[in-house]
Amino acid sequence: MALKELIKQAIYSNLTTKDKTVKGKGCTNDNHQRLSAGVEDKEMDNLRKWFSDKLALGLGNKDLMEKPKVLRTLDLDGIVDYIKSGNVQNIITMAGAGISTSAGIPDFRSPTSGLYSKLCGFDLPYPEAIFEIEYFRKHPEPFFAMAKELYPKTFEPTPCHYFLRLLNKKGLLLRHYTQNVDALERVAGIPAEKLVEAHGTLHTSRCINPECRKEYDRKWMTEKILSDVVPRCEQCKAVVKPDAVFFGEPLPERFRLVEEDFPNCDLLIILGTSLVVQPFASLVDRVPPRCPRLLINFEEAGNEDPVMVVLGFSCGLQFHGADNFRDVAWLGDCDEGCFLFAEKLGWKDELNSLIENGCESEDSVETGATEST
Repeated sequence: MALKELIKQAIYSNLTTKDKTVKGKGCTNDNHQRLSAGVEDKEMDNLRKWFSDKLALGLGNKDLMEKPKVLRTLDLDGIVDYIKSGNVQNIITMAGAGISTSAGIPDFRSPTSGLYSKLCGFDLPYPEAIFEIEYFRKHPEPFFAMAKELYPKTFEPTPCHYFLRLLNKKGLLLRHYTQNVDALERVAGIPAEKLVEAHGTLHTSRCINPECRKEYDRKWMTEKILSDVVPRCEQCKAVVKPDAVFFGEPLPERFRLVEEDFPNCDLLIILGTSLVVQPFASLVDRVPPRCPRLLINFEEAGNEDPVMVVLGFSCGLQFHGADNFRDVAWLGDCDEGCFLFAEKLGWKDELNSLIENGCESEDSVETGATEST
């Protein structure tokens, strides 16, 4: 059910009275009150509290009547000053396909170069079907024919990935949440315990037979993909599926870390994502109400919903208007944004050194042996 429809139902169910009719503007002669300018503030407060409790929508505007002074300026310089103040210890980063495009991995929604734009020849009922688990069980061929685009040929991380690793090296990274399944964060040297791969990973694969579930590594799967064959389990001959989360599958267990991570976040950095897919997109609202949020992306994303604003909720990113005191958008190429960010922080040489030294061994990547945790 769409959120707006859910809200509509909730409004009427919470404003219905059985034995009395509230008189005044916005009320009718039957036993239903309508949400309007005539609804008393107490009723609206009750609505806000109900939505906050049931839907985790965050604090409403009333909770921030006095706009706090969090950032000196609402731009990248303001974020830099905030970090340099020494008050930042728990940065959470959220990333999408935009941080991997310079590694040769296409995103999903670009009109001419995105993965969805290249699916015309697969005779799919709709583009997203290629990532639906029930469709995959019956027709695995389209996914594996397209999978070459998802598997990096050289597994070389981008400057964005190394910037994330630098945050961890500085002891500032609480957790990195990624929608990407390419495992380039691991290759860049970010310890596994710092990662939440919200949509799974291509790092490992498993047999889809529930009585088998034999696991295969990335090298095995990559060889099959590049050989243009549907990977089959060596034990039971069922299809082997990468551990990427398909539509219709539960999110990984580590996604539960959201509950303990986001309340402790003191800076949220969002990189290369359109903030469309749920529940990942809604994570921007899980940080504390005074936590600054920085978006580095080609275009604005995750903008607040006007319906939620009318109801008095802070829901989504607010880049415009007098009420904004914490949200910053830097628009452009993600790699360029990270280079500029590092330069302003005085970390330019360290970032370049990480990039020049390249990838560590896989064992080091998995254990995080060379990084602080």
